[in-house]
Amino acid sequence: MEISENKEIRTPEYREMYVPENRSISEPELRSKGFYLMFPVLVIAIAEFMIYSGRVIEAMEVHAVLLFGLSLSMLYIKNEEIQKTYQAFILLPVLRLVNLSMPAFYEITIYSFVFIYGLLTIPVTIALTNQGFTREQLGITFKRMWVYIPLSIIMGLLLGLGEYLIIETNYLIPDLSIIPLLILILVMVFLVGLVEEIIFRSILQNRLEMFLGSRGGVIVTSVVFGLMHSGYGNVIEIFYAFLMGFIIGYMFYKTRSLPLVTMIHGFTNVFLFGVIPHLF
Repeated sequence: MEISENKEIRTPEYREMYVPENRSISEPELRSKGFYLMFPVLVIAIAEFMIYSGRVIEAMEVHAVLLFGLSLSMLYIKNEEIQKTYQAFILLPVLRLVNLSMPAFYEITIYSFVFIYGLLTIPVTIALTNQGFTREQLGITFKRMWVYIPLSIIMGLLLGLGEYLIIETNYLIPDLSIIPLLILILVMVFLVGLVEEIIFRSILQNRLEMFLGSRGGVIVTSVVFGLMHSGYGNVIEIFYAFLMGFIIGYMFYKTRSLPLVTMIHGFTNVFLFGVIPHLF
């Protein structure tokens, strides 16, 4: 799978989608792009390592510091491209803090995801509004759905089975009767999958592709996606999540279809937390 660096702008449509809005970025800033990205990625890696080692409270504190630091940095960094990149990264500590804090108050069930990801729709919607992406960039299209629906179910089964062999999750529904299964599909596809794919693909990957080029955008997004799966306490799961993030990210890069990657992500969770645990 080859991802081009998008170094040449060949068409007006391509230019509209991938050239950053701010063209005034200075040469020193261009050379220091790695430094600007190193800060959030490194802090996320530190926090996720703490979660991996069982130090959840300390990890939440680090994520809170990252959230504050990124917010404060946006007040002083004048370059619009870097500001919007940091705004995209802000969603990650928000995701983690909400995800970690909510289960402290009740037992985790399928309805826990409704509260967690329902709350996340607020900052995600604000970020979507401020990023200034077009519908095409965000992947809001329903073309080729007759192909993408069965493809996403098949890929969800394969990816879910692979992940289950690593972490052996428990089921979130009592049985595989039609009503519980439909509820699981609705929550995992139209809420969890949709919100996470908007965060990681429509916002973060899009912004990083503008910041680093297509190859760098897909890779860095996949690395962060893998790190954010440290909560299972399994290093193989982190690498597997990176691989899964790269596959989904590459498919988003090639198709620019948010429904496709949402369904792949969602059906992976449906098989992982519902179907497969009841069959094994």
